[in-house]
Amino acid sequence: MSRTSRPSPQPRHEAERLQAAFGAVADALTPSLVPLAAIERAGRARRRRRAAGLAVACGLLLVPLASITLRAVSPDHVPPTRGRVAAPPTPPDAPAADPVRVVAPGEHVRAGAGVEIWLTEEGKHWSTPETDHQFRSVADGNLDLQHPGVGLNTEIVGDRYVLSGLYTGTGQAGSVVVSTGDGEVTASLARLPGSPGWGVWYVDVPLHDDLTVDRVTLHDRRGEEIASMTPSRP
Repeated sequence: MSRTSRPSPQPRHEAERLQAAFGAVADALTPSLVPLAAIERAGRARRRRRAAGLAVACGLLLVPLASITLRAVSPDHVPPTRGRVAAPPTPPDAPAADPVRVVAPGEHVRAGAGVEIWLTEEGKHWSTPETDHQFRSVADGNLDLQHPGVGLNTEIVGDRYVLSGLYTGTGQAGSVVVSTGDGEVTASLARLPGSPGWGVWYVDVPLHDDLTVDRVTLHDRRGEEIASMTPSRP
């Protein structure tokens, strides 16, 4: 029976010698220093490049946003300030008031000095403290209702001189002006509803011995004279 050969154990002093040799070699290997400063500088450079890239990208992104913001606050589209009350819209111009008073048939109108006037389709009616009823027809054929004209009726009531009359031939009467020795006075006007083609005027003035009525003039709504009359002298 054969025996397997084994290496003979090394002497103790040989193992110690090898360990000492390996230690000497390890001590001779000096590791190179880590370049910490260079690594830090490189890191800062990379961060700066990354920040610059982000700034450019953000700038490109903000360009359209800035454009949108400018359009949103342009003068033509400024949003109202919170709490500010918006001015009310300007109302359209109101139509000019009719200078002629429109009265219902039979409606009594005070003409001064206790005189009352009322209108019907037949003509002008009036009364004074001394007379109950007087009448001037517009349907008897004595008036031309197709052409502008103006008439005059005078009455003394107490210390007043009451002047009145018919005007005809216009639906655009604006005023009747009476020229007296004391100056001009503007009369009041009245008519029936619709377009009757005639109406009345009336005014009263203080009475005195030298008072005269020189002229009665009918004007349209533009102020132009369209008819007039001069009272006959006795």
